Amino acid sequence: MNDSHHVEGADRPGRWIVTVDHASNRVPDDVAGGDLGLPAEDMARHIAWDPGAAGVGRALGRLLDAPVILSDFSRLVIDPNRGEDDPTLVMRLYDGSVIPANRHIGPEEVERRLNRFHRPYHRGIEALLAARRDPVLVAVHTFTRQFVGRPPRPWHLGVLYGSDSRLALPLIARARAEPDLCVGDNQPYSGHLEGDSMDRHGTRAGRPHILIEVRNDLLPGPAEEEAWAARLAPMLDAALRIAQV
Repeated sequence: MNDSHHVEGADRPGRWIVTVDHASNRVPDDVAGGDLGLPAEDMARHIAWDPGAAGVGRALGRLLDAPVILSDFSRLVIDPNRGEDDPTLVMRLYDGSVIPANRHIGPEEVERRLNRFHRPYHRGIEALLAARRDPVLVAVHTFTRQFVGRPPRPWHLGVLYGSDSRLALPLIARARAEPDLCVGDNQPYSGHLEGDSMDRHGTRAGRPHILIEVRNDLLPGPAEEEAWAARLAPMLDAALRIAQV
């Protein structure tokens, strides 16, 4: 175990590898004394992590017989789903909240956080990939129903992708066959982000991959997390069969 991340089911034999980039809202003690200066209600919001994503990811791993890698630090410490040169790697302002401990962060502290958290997390993903002959990646995220001052988002589920749509298009078609689901095609935002986790470990390597987003108000607790995983697992397996990758 590494304090930047942990892996569950490393020896599971399935092709899928489940990643949860924003699994935790933990601020380690060596980052601003364990307190970024935000109130507890802000640290519980989507700005600090993806509420519900860890539970969905863990359950998906069990259902797909796949390993799951989960970050163990808040995205406000440093965002593992950003490239190292991305200007939003360390957020200073997010959805109306200033992050006091990041407001005047310098390059030395950014580099330290890269070495302590961001790079070890990605090395963990690389180790899981290297242990498999033909791995397939699924990244589990959640999104907020509404940003401050913006209209509500209607989607229950978003399927995100960049230039590689081999898994995304059959997954979207399969999910849209469910009459009670509003499914976003590269919504609530585009899946193409230079240097993000799926670009780094999927697109650049020519490896099949997909990013799914579940709206976080649909995940109030463990029962709903398990139910969403049970719904998503057969969709993912069907998409993989259709894609024939």
